[in-house]
Parts: sequence; C-alpha cells; structure tokens
Amino acid sequence: MLENVRFSSVSLSLSSVSLVDGDGLCSGRVEVKSNQSWASVCEADFDQQDAEVVCGELGCGAPAALQGGLYGEGEEGQTWDKEFQCKGNESLLLDCDTSDRKNNTCLPGNAVGLTCSEPDDVRLVAGGSRCAGVVEWHCQGEWRTVASLGMEWHYQGEWRTVASLGMEALAAVVCRQLGCGSAVSVSGGRTVHWIGVHCSGSEPRLRECTVLDLTVFIWSIGTICSGNNNTL
Repeated sequence: MLENVRFSSVSLSLSSVSLVDGDGLCSGRVEVKSNQSWASVCEADFDQQDAEVVCGELGCGAPAALQGGLYGEGEEGQTWDKEFQCKGNESLLLDCDTSDRKNNTCLPGNAVGLTCSEPDDVRLVAGGSRCAGVVEWHCQGEWRTVASLGMEWHYQGEWRTVASLGMEALAAVVCRQLGCGSAVSVSGGRTVHWIGVHCSGSEPRLRECTVLDLTVFIWSIGTICSGNNNTL
C-alpha cells in the first residue's frame, strides 16, 4: 500500500548568488538575487575580495579570472545598484557591507564575469587506492560521507529503509570527476554522518548533482572505479 511507503524528506539550501552562462557552477556572470529577481553586478562594483566570497559561498576554489563582459550581459535593466565592500572572510556575499554606486549606470559590456578554480572536494577513502573506497565530499569545512536518497517502508510498527536510490549514477559521477574511469563496483553501508546527493549519472562533477538535506540516516556509498588503483 502506498500509505506504507515514504521517501526521506528533503530541503534545499538555495544561494542568493549564482554564476550564469559559464561552463559549470564555478564560472559565469555574477548575478545576485534580491526581492525574488536576479540582477547582474557591474565590474566597477566588484573586486577580488568580493570574488573570494562568491567562490567560497558556491563551494568553489579560489578566483581565477575576474573581468567585465566575460560571460555576456544579463537582462536589460537588471543591474545590482550597490557596490560590494567585502573583506574576503564573509560566508555569504549578502553579508558584506555595501555602499551606493559611484556611477548611476553600468555601461554595456561591464557585467562582471567570474571564474573560480575547481575545488579538490571529492575523495574515496579506506579502499586501498585513490580510485576505491567510501565517497566523501568536502562540505562546510569538513569531509562528510555521501549518501544516496533512501526509501522507507512502514513495517511492524516502525519505518525501515528498504531501498537506496541512485548509487550507480552517483558512483559514475565520482569516478569521472576523479579521472578514475567508470564505476565497476558499488556498495552501501549505514552511516549517520552524511550529505545526501542525487545524480542523473551524466554530470561531470559531483557538485553539479542535486544536494539533499535528508532527515534520516541512510546508505553511504562505496565504489571501485576502473581507473588507476595503485595503492597510495
């Protein structure tokens, strides 16, 4: 019966800043969300310390390129009207101080584009090589075990985990990101220290999958990839 089956509930943490029209989550035109709409940021209102905060907020590496017009223009007229004054140690761009813009308009070609370096944020541990082991993801300053989405069934008066979904797709993405070929073996084990991730299997990097904040502990993911399995 359907009333005896439930999926672990999720909540998504949505950022107020994004990089648009780039090659992935870590590059693109800087856009800021305010009052339910997105606005591009003028190059004159954004500097290296601001870029460090944005890259950190998005979970990317250090800023690698910062240039006006690098990733095109945003929607006409949708330009952030403040100058950011970050110190570089803030967790969120909107935590930074701001001041009134020196110029009233942002000329065409000056919507700031930012490229952050890709972080070394995924690893396989306790498997004897860099291409085998339990999947861990560096998130919020610590390494956390990655879990797949779980399904539970109410049986004999209690909820029990009966399936773990998307393990193969997640393992494929991890092996691809690490340059370890394809996933040749996938296994699961119970854990309470995890971050939930759901992948379609085609993503180039784990951070481009959907991040899920699950309410119950479920299956951690272990994988063996087909690539270099030399013992460290």
